[in-house]
Amino acid sequence: MLVRSDARLADLTTLGVGGPVGRLVEVSDAAELVAAVREADEAGRPLLVLGGGSNLVAPDEGWDGDVVAVRSRGVERRGDTLEVQAGEDWDDLVAVTVGQQLAGMEALSGIPGSTGATPVQNVGAYGQEVAQTITEVRAYDRAEKRELTLSNDACAFGYRDSRFKREPGRFVVLTVTFALDAGPLSRPVGYAELAKRLGVELGGRAPLADVRAAVLELRRGKGMVVDPADPDTRSAGSFFTNPVVPAEQAVPGCPSWPAGDGRVKLSAAWLVQSSGFGRGTRQGRVGTSSRHSLALTTEPGATAAELMAFADRVVTAVREQFGVTLVPEPTRL
Repeated sequence: MLVRSDARLADLTTLGVGGPVGRLVEVSDAAELVAAVREADEAGRPLLVLGGGSNLVAPDEGWDGDVVAVRSRGVERRGDTLEVQAGEDWDDLVAVTVGQQLAGMEALSGIPGSTGATPVQNVGAYGQEVAQTITEVRAYDRAEKRELTLSNDACAFGYRDSRFKREPGRFVVLTVTFALDAGPLSRPVGYAELAKRLGVELGGRAPLADVRAAVLELRRGKGMVVDPADPDTRSAGSFFTNPVVPAEQAVPGCPSWPAGDGRVKLSAAWLVQSSGFGRGTRQGRVGTSSRHSLALTTEPGATAAELMAFADRVVTAVREQFGVTLVPEPTRL
């Protein structure tokens, strides 16, 4: 366990905003993670558990308490099941599954962040989401002061949602267990853009390595693969979730997909772009990516206040023009 007092949240997040940290505690395994969380709780210090920092808008005033950076590593394979430590880099894990011919994560290639964060948001992209493969999550329950294991059902996954997200601050993810499919081919491709790039029918399968390569190519084309040399990747990926509305409230011309129970999912990117915030729209040091209107990006020196003011302008414009309310994906402290 390493403790520092010279860190800034801007250096720990992909958006590059956020002030100084009271104590940065870096932990290397699950036991150290639980110990660090317990120590902060018992001392009454504010606590922020941080993975890759790729889904967080950190406050300009900083964090006057403990930031526990999860650096635990390890992947244990049992048949077609993987138990993964929370600090394991997500894209590295996806690469491992593709290399070992295990299907179920291949369309989630290129997403930044740590494995322990994926069940919180129920991370998803290109027709896959982690809820489809997670069998259980081992976590530390800060309310009950004990470790426990939650089944897939107990995680209560929804669209970019979970029990972890609905009870913020209660659970600290220690490990995540995934059940995958052994074989050289992907799971059925469930996203039209990806199917077209692969040259297969929607619902068809393709070699795992081909799916990963295609997804990485698509994401790079949108500035969605973190690259220090690419200013478009100073973002949190898609800043807003696709809104789900009753079918009768669908917006004419807006791409939509069935969402069950008489509802449809609307394209947030179309709504943003059609409200006057197309690619490359800037306001000072913040704005939309030059390659994807749904990604909000920052320039060096930008503040969280500037970023959120721009996001509020987008939300207001979409609501006034289309009567739809956009919800930010990143957590804002």
